[in-house]
Amino acid sequence: MSFNSVESLLDASRDLPLWRAVLEHDCQEEGIPPEQSLSRMDALWQAMKSAVADYDPARHSASGLVGGAAARVESSPHPIVGGFVTQVIAAAMKTGECNACMRRIVAAPTAGASGVLPGVLLPYQSQYHTSDQEMVHALYAAAGFGQVIAARASISGAEGGCQAEVGSASGMAAAALVSLHGGTPEQMAHACAMALKNLLGLVCDPVAGLVEVPCVKRNVAGAMNALACAEMALAGVESAIPCDEVIDAMRSVGALLPDSLRETGRGGLAATPTALRAAQRLRGGAL
Repeated sequence: MSFNSVESLLDASRDLPLWRAVLEHDCQEEGIPPEQSLSRMDALWQAMKSAVADYDPARHSASGLVGGAAARVESSPHPIVGGFVTQVIAAAMKTGECNACMRRIVAAPTAGASGVLPGVLLPYQSQYHTSDQEMVHALYAAAGFGQVIAARASISGAEGGCQAEVGSASGMAAAALVSLHGGTPEQMAHACAMALKNLLGLVCDPVAGLVEVPCVKRNVAGAMNALACAEMALAGVESAIPCDEVIDAMRSVGALLPDSLRETGRGGLAATPTALRAAQRLRGGAL
């Protein structure tokens, strides 16, 4: 998917749906027919669904830091919001916990941010009864924006902080939601831009160097952010800063982050007394 700017992505979608423009570029780049590309994307969608369906609250990560939280959210006796929003929170957590427990997930765009897209897309399908085909089309929209982010900035926490992982996933998810709900390509771009802006500067500070704390719960934040930004964009709210410029700013901010805040586990939450004790305990154990 050879897009290096959102502007070029929008230009390509002037005469056809954005998802279709991304599909066609993928086929050209890979030298494959549309049916093969669609089959690959459908396999990713089915894997996202399977990860959540396979969730077991009794399963915990080897470190003991993660496990069972999503089930507690689902069974909360007094939820503030409930319904669709609680489903979003739970689905994002389930995927993040599955990743921490070494289960099969889809890196979208990374394993550490794997809960954001399924976090919003699975509840959406349940709420609006959309077909798997429509969900696959939304994944192409997400992939188009993700490719631009990867090309212009980064999707690596080690390179750009968590803004590059959960932030990128949130922008991709916001665009996918707008696509699903009948929004225009321009609205997708505004949704992505707003989602990225909201998480600009988010640091990557995994406790004990593991993609568990605070990663799983940050996936929830990314999913909720995507939901809010898609809602705003669909209502006609626009980003004052064009999406490409937001992505460029994300790249600049990532370059300014010190190494301690870029997935090294040496700064931020990873440097707190509790986190250091956890790391010491794990170093003395089997991990």
